[in-house]
Amino acid sequence: MSRALVVFSGGQDSTTCLYWAKQKFDDVEAISFDYGQKHRLELDVASIIAQKAAVPFHVYKLDLLGDITNNALTNPDMDVEPDKPANRPPNTLVEGRNMLFLTYAAVFAKSKGISNLVTGVGQADYSGYPDCRDEFIRSLNQTLNLSMETDYEIHTPLMWKSKEEIWQLSDELGIFDLVRNETLTCYNGMIGDGCGHCPACRLRKNGLYAYLAKRSNK
Repeated sequence: MSRALVVFSGGQDSTTCLYWAKQKFDDVEAISFDYGQKHRLELDVASIIAQKAAVPFHVYKLDLLGDITNNALTNPDMDVEPDKPANRPPNTLVEGRNMLFLTYAAVFAKSKGISNLVTGVGQADYSGYPDCRDEFIRSLNQTLNLSMETDYEIHTPLMWKSKEEIWQLSDELGIFDLVRNETLTCYNGMIGDGCGHCPACRLRKNGLYAYLAKRSNK
């Protein structure tokens, strides 16, 4: 029986990955991390969606991450930048987050006899986060295999998909309405279409409108 563990936040991308994994693997579990994020409502959203998907859901604390980094997702006194600066990543970058999430997920997966890890990172439509790149994922995959002598495979089904194509995939998986109305992608912690003006919401909205236009023309 093939088994997979999905790094799950309750957002558009990870929810799409969760249902993608349910189609691809016989047995799927989901894992989330409480890292001191201001929009921690996402953990409640993730729990509800995992329950609807009939997937075991696990949450672990990594709140040290909020103590040793300074970013707009964990610092209550820092506002989310409306646009990405030209000379650096946006202030929503949580240094080391994907590396730590996947590392802890791999340790957890090994204890459960799971070798497939699924994450919703992507390089086609992203905000300049270095830990969303394919090169990083492949490097970390090799490092995890060496460090734990386990043949992990990190799956990134959204790596080369635009937000429009991710909406299309959710539609093909039969979860378009779930993703649109019940996920939490917004950096300001608003479910569904979100605040509409933070970078995550704008990216999501632009992709949605592009896909709806494409779908209406078929």
